[in-house]
Amino acid sequence: MGVHCHHLLVSQFNGCRKGFYFCFHRERAVSLFWSLRFSEPFWAPQFKKDKEFLEKYPQVGVCCGFLLNQHYNPAFVSLQMMKHAWDNYKRYAWGLNELKPISKQGHSSNLFGNIQGATIVDALDTLFIMEMKEEFKEAKEWVEKNLDFNVNAEISVFEVNIRFVGGLLSAYYLSGEEVFRKKAVELGEKLLPAFNTPTGIPWALLNIKSGIGRNWPWASGGSSILAEFGTLHLEFVHLSHLSGNPVFAEKVMNIRKVLNRLDKPEGLYPNYLNPSSGQWGQHHVSIGGLGDSFYEYLLKAWLMSDKTDEDGKKMYYDAVQAIETHLIRKSSGGLTYIAEWKGGLLEHKMGHLTCFAGGMFALGADGAPSDKTGHHIELGAEIARTCHESYDRTRMKLGPEAFRFDGGVEAIATRQNEKYYILRPEVIETYMYMWRLTHDPKYREWGWEAVEALEKHCRVDGGYSGLRDVYNNHESHDDVQQSFFLSETLKYLYLLFSEDDLLPFEHWVFNTEAHPLPVLHKDDGNKEENQK
Repeated sequence: MGVHCHHLLVSQFNGCRKGFYFCFHRERAVSLFWSLRFSEPFWAPQFKKDKEFLEKYPQVGVCCGFLLNQHYNPAFVSLQMMKHAWDNYKRYAWGLNELKPISKQGHSSNLFGNIQGATIVDALDTLFIMEMKEEFKEAKEWVEKNLDFNVNAEISVFEVNIRFVGGLLSAYYLSGEEVFRKKAVELGEKLLPAFNTPTGIPWALLNIKSGIGRNWPWASGGSSILAEFGTLHLEFVHLSHLSGNPVFAEKVMNIRKVLNRLDKPEGLYPNYLNPSSGQWGQHHVSIGGLGDSFYEYLLKAWLMSDKTDEDGKKMYYDAVQAIETHLIRKSSGGLTYIAEWKGGLLEHKMGHLTCFAGGMFALGADGAPSDKTGHHIELGAEIARTCHESYDRTRMKLGPEAFRFDGGVEAIATRQNEKYYILRPEVIETYMYMWRLTHDPKYREWGWEAVEALEKHCRVDGGYSGLRDVYNNHESHDDVQQSFFLSETLKYLYLLFSEDDLLPFEHWVFNTEAHPLPVLHKDDGNKEENQK
């Protein structure tokens, strides 16, 4: 270490959150923090801001002797990153969906129609978990006064569910503030017409005023998308739990029934299903985009049910077996990857989105057949290593949107339209799960590498921006601070560097937007009724 702390200054100050290792008493921390010389040049302009920040958030403190050989507490750094992202969103795009940090103005995606405030709702639980109390209060006040679903707009059912419904549910469970429960149920009710199809498989797009739905025009044969209709289960079960209305849970349980009646090619689930005929579209299978979170929600539905959802459990482990048999391969250089399957032919490509699977395999290891538990943990570790290599083999040390294992390359993007990075969380998500489940320090080391790269290449004066090409010598920013950067990327970093008893896995399950939802124990329904 370049700086050594006097042991007499170290104390387990009562104001320090568990997981922040050695904390200094507030005044000593500020004094020492101000005097230290830091090795990272991109921190230098922040000295004055950091001193003020530490005075405002004394619960964070300063770390000394941390295993990553840094002078910052990494959890402190991720909190500070959140503060920079949030403050700039508030300054330049308050009430709009997202921020353009270079242009310093708002950005809106057509995924949300005319619904506004995606970053606010997506960030609610991150603000709460990080104890950013003033920011959480102002976000709650905006939700109370301004979050409006009575708009004539076509929205993505999937995106609005995971970001808005998930964010509101999580904010309610963490804070107990009734406004979040009411808003979540109100929005859930507006999404119900999406299920008005011959099979009950919901439309991808819904006008929430007229109730008219349709599918993406590019989807095979007018099909709904597996990862979209398969990623409603956790939120809709909780909507039934909190509203007392069973219709939400019934809608998603019917999706299971439709899927269980269908033949699966080689035990695999194609990405496309026609909601009118109830038949598969193209036999294209992916654990990345179009398929990914369907598998995640099978496992998490079982975990969230306090391991009583045996149907979800069986569907998950059967699917993993088919994935191992038909999609998982090892490169000549020894990297394990998950290929894509197109009508029986493999495309040796892995997307950044697919990197979530390392954490999924590890999370599901405990429930696997007894002789498979260690194997699932190892599989998760191998996927984590491959995804780390996809980061390490770029100039920016941040991973591309997709990388390939053909033509003599391994874990490298070969097509220009796959070289971008949009602040995605999946690799850091897997590091967090692997750290919690193995406590191998390399996952925290890899997480810190990502922090350094984000700060060096994505941090700009007006927030954080994605990159157009991670292999370039110079940054070309895409000028979008995605709402999921605050909801997922920064939250997973914070949890990676915190103790395991902050949102422990035995009590919480994260939706695919990193919104924590509580495990539903058998007596929870009665408790909830008594609270109403």
